[in-house]
Amino acid sequence: MKFGMKIVAATAAVLCVGGALAQQGQTVKIAFIDPLSGPFANVGQNQLKSWQFAAERLSGAKNPAGVKFEVTGFDNKGSPQESLNSLKAAIDQGFRYVTQGNGSGAALAISDAVAKHNERNPGKEVVYLNYAAVDPALTNEKCDYWHFRLDADTTMKMEALTTFMKDQPKVKNVYLLNQNYSHGQQVARYFKEDIARKRADVKIVGEDLHPIGQVKDFAPYVAKIKQSGADTIVTGNWGADLTLFVKALNDAGLKLPMYTYYAGVTGTPTALAAGGDSEVYVIGYAHANHTGEIGALSADFKKKFNDDYYTYATYNGINLMGAAMAKAKSVDPTKVAAALEGLSVKSFGGEVQMRKSDHQLQQSMFVTKWQKVDAKNAYSVENTGYTFVPIKQMDPYVSSTPTSCQMKRPA
Repeated sequence: MKFGMKIVAATAAVLCVGGALAQQGQTVKIAFIDPLSGPFANVGQNQLKSWQFAAERLSGAKNPAGVKFEVTGFDNKGSPQESLNSLKAAIDQGFRYVTQGNGSGAALAISDAVAKHNERNPGKEVVYLNYAAVDPALTNEKCDYWHFRLDADTTMKMEALTTFMKDQPKVKNVYLLNQNYSHGQQVARYFKEDIARKRADVKIVGEDLHPIGQVKDFAPYVAKIKQSGADTIVTGNWGADLTLFVKALNDAGLKLPMYTYYAGVTGTPTALAAGGDSEVYVIGYAHANHTGEIGALSADFKKKFNDDYYTYATYNGINLMGAAMAKAKSVDPTKVAAALEGLSVKSFGGEVQMRKSDHQLQQSMFVTKWQKVDAKNAYSVENTGYTFVPIKQMDPYVSSTPTSCQMKRPA
């Protein structure tokens, strides 16, 4: 009897191990759909390399599922329509996982198209990993089961940013400059709502929304800021629209404290350094001076590409995928999507969790400040001799905002 029980136990253990490794050695292909040409190509190219580098670094034995990740770029030229064309091409080529982040218009189009595709093509489902599009609608009224956001949305970032700003007595007269699309409009809206609740004495002395990716000279906007008497600038601009704005501030000799989302994105640090010392803050879920595994990954990325690794959502995305595939014992998108819901993994800022109710990743937030490198914060951003130093870390609950998502799950 004892001998028989031992055989059963041993067989069960073998089956358990076999099941856990059922997906080991398989290749998981991810389609990256973002601008690889046009005004935001430098950002898209950096982020494609970041996805590919993280995928290579965390493949095989480096993830609990034992799978190999491969990331292939598709150029959407920053257009929602081109995003749909790229999505169709990727699906036709057999991709079952897609990722995108630059532009909430494109994100909404992809999310809707993925939902429709999955409904019409059972057995050929696709999962959409959103690594940077921060429109709150994507995890609220327009939430979808197949969409998972790795970045913190605009409301989360603004909740954290204004929590920090309310304790800065120098902030009294604020000028808002943002791109005229959903993200920029929401940065302005949520800043006004949040700061009014936390610091009713703060005044908005000016506000501009400008065409995205079309302004070549920001001098007229800088002149308006100067005339407004502002002591602080708040902007959600990114890419060329922030780089050119910083250059215009430099040319005008206007040095005002500036609170941003994306000052660390390609091109902007070099423009900041050209203006000398300036007081610039960034709100985000990571920073340039992490240590440990992510610090080593960032340093190796710099050695390989002479470029900065700043889209840390690529690391979290690959880690979550590996953990979900191990949990699901499969690379099938239907099983992986189910496994992703509520999943927690350890990350560079503490534990992160994919909230089940709306598929919005819950994570720590950091406020960082632009300054010259020092012994403690030695990473030179874009080889400028400057870096973004973490000055405040906030636990996930600080920036966690409620959701109105009514998630419809597959039957």
